[in-house]
Amino acid sequence: MSHQLVIVLDFGGQYNQLIARRVRECGVYCEVKPYTTPLAELRAMNPIGIIFTGGPNSVYLEDAPQIDGDIYTWGVPILGICYGCQLMAQSLGGRVTAAQDDAAREYGKTMTYFETKCSLFKDLPGQGITWMSHGDYMEKLPEGFVLTAHSDACPNVAIADERRRFYGVQYHPEVNHTQHGVDMIRNFLYEVCGAAGDWTMEDYKRTAVAALREKIGGGRVLLALSGGVDSSVAAALLAEAVGEQLTCVFVDHGLMRKHEGEEVEAAFSSWAMNFVRVDAEQRFLQKLSGVSEPERKRKIIGEEFIRVFEEEAKRVGAVDYLAQGTIYPDVIESGAGNAAVIKSHHNVGGLPDCVDFKEIVEPLRLLFKDEVRQLGRELGLPEYLVMRQPFPGPGLAIRVIGEVTKEKLDTLRDADAIFREEIERAGLEQSMSQYFAVLTNMRSVGVMGDGRTYDYTLALRSVTTSDFMTADWTRIPYEVLDKVSVRIVNEVKGINRIVYDITSKPPATVEFE
Repeated sequence: MSHQLVIVLDFGGQYNQLIARRVRECGVYCEVKPYTTPLAELRAMNPIGIIFTGGPNSVYLEDAPQIDGDIYTWGVPILGICYGCQLMAQSLGGRVTAAQDDAAREYGKTMTYFETKCSLFKDLPGQGITWMSHGDYMEKLPEGFVLTAHSDACPNVAIADERRRFYGVQYHPEVNHTQHGVDMIRNFLYEVCGAAGDWTMEDYKRTAVAALREKIGGGRVLLALSGGVDSSVAAALLAEAVGEQLTCVFVDHGLMRKHEGEEVEAAFSSWAMNFVRVDAEQRFLQKLSGVSEPERKRKIIGEEFIRVFEEEAKRVGAVDYLAQGTIYPDVIESGAGNAAVIKSHHNVGGLPDCVDFKEIVEPLRLLFKDEVRQLGRELGLPEYLVMRQPFPGPGLAIRVIGEVTKEKLDTLRDADAIFREEIERAGLEQSMSQYFAVLTNMRSVGVMGDGRTYDYTLALRSVTTSDFMTADWTRIPYEVLDKVSVRIVNEVKGINRIVYDITSKPPATVEFE
């Protein structure tokens, strides 16, 4: 696949993935690389532009992340963001110091004034809100740079050397809080780097199908299909490429939401592939019997899933390729080289020992989640599958607090289905990132009709977020919550009390367990 490329050079910034997503949203392909990547490797990638990310360090400290100064001689445009801006200034002869007073430190939303003759701010308003997060100060600019933006407190919010096509901003244009921030990134890509905008999911589908056909040839492929967005889109892409050479094993562990198993099977019923659905509900429930501790639940489910998959793989026989739904954030977060490992993902780590295969195929490993969804649409997958919300690997087992039983799971499935149905009826589903019900382990006294009840409390949870690193609880209208509550206590046996979780992340997490 040949596309114009922008490199996002990561200096430890918390928004590195977001920067890359913004670049791709502008129709330009990019990859995130750690700042320790050898310069020869970066240059061989032939980028049309480079973006230095932010980071937690101060550039003047001895152990601060640095980059070989040769990168500034390539003639490739560079945009430095926050730490990246200060690094460029310091490296090219400027001076960065710790701010001596509060006036030079800026955090949060800040009114900023732009020099619109600068290519970065072309055709944009002369002032707007930016999102600041810096305690250091560019005391002296490098030779050839001029100031292109300022705030009431800080004279050097943005700098530029238009001749060499070097730009630096102290704020974060990639976050939603910065007005016209994406337009600034777009200006860098198109006005400065000369991007053609050749990155689309229609093109990716076409080139990926051709590449998979060439790689796999007449070989056989095995995929563990979870029913989630990533594995479903990977299955569809592989089916498009190699058809019946693909076998998908869908392990139905009985811990999915209402009707989801049937929806997954229906979605792939017309595809040219071998689809195997394994009904393993009883097997998983037996393993979970008497277990209440969340981490034990997770480990039991993960291990049992591998065992079931291995057994089915042996029935399939020898395969040449094991396919996985690994996506780009999995790769970035799992670390590469000297990059910090945020968390190890199962798709990038341990594999079943007993499955005999020659090589791993990961057709989505270059894509972000929103791109995966768009690719799913290009492939013709139904919208209910493409837009399926994030769902934990252990499924409803960690949304049933305490011991997991078939009765509790069925109760939760019915209640959760009502919640989702009423949210959709109210037209609110697109405004929420994730919403679900949790069957707590708390029972309380209630009155239904003339009788006393002693039943479970159901918790409702809904959050809104752009990246799931932080999340705000959703302000669902009272009348919708009232309708959900009335329906659940009247239609679902075993629940007599409904509560709504109004805790954001942090301090809470999205899931309860």
